[in-house]
Amino acid sequence: MEEVRNQTVERKHSHVELCLKADVSYTSRTNGLEHIELVHNAAPELNFKDIDLSTTFLGQRIDYPFMISSMTGGYGHAEELNRTIAETAATLNIPLGVGSMRQALENSDHQKSFSIVRQAAPHIPIYANIGAPEVAAGLTDEQLAALIGMIDANALIIHLNPAQELFQPEGSTDFQHLLREIDRTASRIPVPIIAKEVGCGIASDTARQLLDAGVTVIDVAGAGGLSWQKVEEERYLKQFGSDNRFSPQALEQLLEWGIPTATCLLDIAELKEEQPRYADAPIIASGGIRNGIDIAKSIALGASIAASAGMMLKALEQGRLQEAILQWMNDLRAVMFLTGSPDIAALQQTTIRITNA
Repeated sequence: MEEVRNQTVERKHSHVELCLKADVSYTSRTNGLEHIELVHNAAPELNFKDIDLSTTFLGQRIDYPFMISSMTGGYGHAEELNRTIAETAATLNIPLGVGSMRQALENSDHQKSFSIVRQAAPHIPIYANIGAPEVAAGLTDEQLAALIGMIDANALIIHLNPAQELFQPEGSTDFQHLLREIDRTASRIPVPIIAKEVGCGIASDTARQLLDAGVTVIDVAGAGGLSWQKVEEERYLKQFGSDNRFSPQALEQLLEWGIPTATCLLDIAELKEEQPRYADAPIIASGGIRNGIDIAKSIALGASIAASAGMMLKALEQGRLQEAILQWMNDLRAVMFLTGSPDIAALQQTTIRITNA
């Protein structure tokens, strides 16, 4: 058991290091948002300084339609990182998702690296996080209570990562009974569930299954940003020297596997339009979000808010996390001005065009 715990700690630390230092982003695939064009309004009839970026998400008012997405926790340096992230989120009054809390369930020594976020940010929405393999295997009532109670969570993120687990040297690829267990989990906890991919996207059919199983929010986390297949492939090569699990041609495609973020948003918007029972389901746009224009386009495509982890981690390392977020929000405000959108609700109704350029 101690060896397993040490592996988990090592893995979390190496994930952060690889995301910061290795070439682990998609290369042949983008987030697709470059094909989305917002229509310019030459007579916007509003004052730039009066544009309102605040919105409501899961019943809580936030100052910006942006979430710092799940990053880390469960090893020594993570406590310091999470404190800074939480303080920034609290200052800006935006939601925060913590990293996978599996190791905190395995070893109470790691709980402080998660509980610190609620201590540093007592009033903002904070979301707990656990992986699909752990959910599929069945979580006890005590484990669920620990996940939520550890950070006084406002929601539980279940991260869906089959491609990551497939490539991870010690990965768990048993996803059987996942939807059944999500349904059971939803009926046993007092907070909503956010189903989040980690970078390969969520198709509309999968979104429908998740919502039918009791999920409240879909975080599409599409392809175009970090490739967790590449992160785990780097770890596999470091451990074994080479990878003969797949043919070279297949490996190249699997490392770039996924649905672009824009495609996910378009498909789920169509699902919500065709089937009204899903119309009110909040959508989070993440996966390759790199600036406020990406956020504006995502909201125009139907997202309630956008989120980012990889870019935020790099900004955090550079000591400019708050500065980077505010810069993105100014990008967003600029697009809202140029489309004549005085608030987020108006931006959600703005005209879009899909281009091939």
